[in-house]
Amino acid sequence: MRVLGIETSCDETAAAVVESGWRVASSVVESSLEIHRDYGGVVPELAGRAHLTTIGPVVRRALEGAGLDPHDPAIDAVAVTSGPGLIGSLLVGLSAAKAYALAWERPLVAVNHLEGHLFAPLLEAPALRFPLLTLLASGGHTMLVLQRSAGEHEVLGETIDDAAGEAYDKIARWLGLGYPGGPPIDRLAREGDAGALRLPASMLGPGLDFSFSGLKTAVVRQVGARPDLGVADVAASFQAAVVEQLTRKLAGALERYEVAGLALAGGVAANGQLREAVVALAADRGLEAHLPSREMCTDNAAMIAAAGLAHAARGDYAPLDLPADPGWSLEAVH
Repeated sequence: MRVLGIETSCDETAAAVVESGWRVASSVVESSLEIHRDYGGVVPELAGRAHLTTIGPVVRRALEGAGLDPHDPAIDAVAVTSGPGLIGSLLVGLSAAKAYALAWERPLVAVNHLEGHLFAPLLEAPALRFPLLTLLASGGHTMLVLQRSAGEHEVLGETIDDAAGEAYDKIARWLGLGYPGGPPIDRLAREGDAGALRLPASMLGPGLDFSFSGLKTAVVRQVGARPDLGVADVAASFQAAVVEQLTRKLAGALERYEVAGLALAGGVAANGQLREAVVALAADRGLEAHLPSREMCTDNAAMIAAAGLAHAARGDYAPLDLPADPGWSLEAVH
């Protein structure tokens, strides 16, 4: 089976072809990040317009990269992100996917963007063993997910306020480091003193939910009282606190659930310190650690095609009047 995936939930226009066995035949990503950088975040209207101009060429490049005829490709289904995400961006990808499905007479598959992220580790480790405990962390979401098999999952905990990636972006903007905030903070943190700020530990109870809003406020207040602190020290202290909470919740989940491995997914999964901490935690517990490449951590269509492959194999297809659902939760995916 071979599936074309289309992803336009935010600012990346992406298309990919994935085949049975989780083989990525092609993957193309066109980002409009430079358009948004000066605004300190993604501007929905600009993102939607960028998708309009790039979706056709990106899909064509993905098909040609997989050695397929763009006019009548040998695919079995068209998978598309229909939520969650920016409504304007979702509608561009969804409209394109419907047009391709109709023109080629192929079935349409609706994919939840967050479920797509859960499939990213499989694309680079097809033989990984389940069950799997996955930390999915991005600019919009932070959650712990128990994956019993490919496509069978349970959300164990999630953020009650800011997502980890959102906190990174806000602190970076406050420090004048630009957007997105993850890469510059990760880079500077390696040069700073993680003990420069005495930041409070959040969500110390037995639950598996996260919270980063209070941490962000604590950083701003303490730096305001100590203006002599270097930016690298602030970055190191903030990042250490984020990674501590993320790994503490992972460790807490391991006390309750027996799994074969730990995995990371989402944009924050590209963070170097977090990757090192998860590898160390997995080694300490005698578990496998599955860290997708940084290319697979960020939004891409290969993960959407992979999730679509799993749904198509079960005959789980969507009608051509499928609406976009910007608030589609992972818990609602079956």
